[in-house]
Amino acid sequence: MSYNSRVPFSQIIAGTMRLGQWGAKFNSDEYLAFIEACIELGVTTFDHADIYGDYTTEEEFGQALASKPSVREKIQIISKCGIRRVCSQRANHRIKSYDSTKAHIIASVENSLKALKTDYIDVLLLHRPDYLMDPDEIGEAVQILNEQDKIIDFGVSNFNTHQFDLVNPKVALCTNQIEVSLQNLNAFDNGLIDQCHKYRLPIMAWSPLDGGSIFAKNPSEQNTRIYKVAYPLLEKYNCSLDQLLLAWLMKHPAHILPIIGTSKIERIKLAKAATDIHISHEDWYDLFQASTGKTLA
Repeated sequence: MSYNSRVPFSQIIAGTMRLGQWGAKFNSDEYLAFIEACIELGVTTFDHADIYGDYTTEEEFGQALASKPSVREKIQIISKCGIRRVCSQRANHRIKSYDSTKAHIIASVENSLKALKTDYIDVLLLHRPDYLMDPDEIGEAVQILNEQDKIIDFGVSNFNTHQFDLVNPKVALCTNQIEVSLQNLNAFDNGLIDQCHKYRLPIMAWSPLDGGSIFAKNPSEQNTRIYKVAYPLLEKYNCSLDQLLLAWLMKHPAHILPIIGTSKIERIKLAKAATDIHISHEDWYDLFQASTGKTLA
């Protein structure tokens, strides 16, 4: 099945949130080494947001790109805007709020382009639904940015189906970045996955391993049920537990792209290898029922 996207996303997306001040605190050389190692693995799409690292991660990433400009043409950059975060980098933000006004979207893109040291962002997403959002104004902002070649495509993140449908007629959306994993199945029932599948749009899945809860020292009842089903399958599919859970997610025909939020290239390598694991229908449902704790009706 082909999908409606002007940007060639890699099947695994590298999340950048924990590379900088909110995590590994990479220096410029470490950023570049991580980026190039990802490219070597075929992981060429990088997920950013303007707020990451309290508005510092994009700039740090951009410094790494500037040190080797040829890298930019090999990757796709996703960035998100729309959250006004209170921090020292944005002293004019009095409270945390959401802002999808034309002025804020355009200013955010200008800031991100400057920070990332690039002429364009492959995909811009609204990070959170703004209760005051005006779809006409959003559409105007995107049209201006498209005409100026500052973004290639536009989508949303964390939108419910009604919010998606409010904006989509004004500007054709390319994705909805949502939380979904074997442990968090809400998107399978609330219409989010079906909606993207209907419009043939790839889904970007954040927290595809439920924030690493599967490795918790004191597992939840849900994860204990999942272990019971999953462990016998690890030998069958010759894989690790995290690979099995990623392969389970990617089994869905809606074209789900896991965002792997790690600073360790070994985790990226394992995730990439999971794209070659093909779980059977019955094993998929066995894991699904382990997660819900219920048999199918």
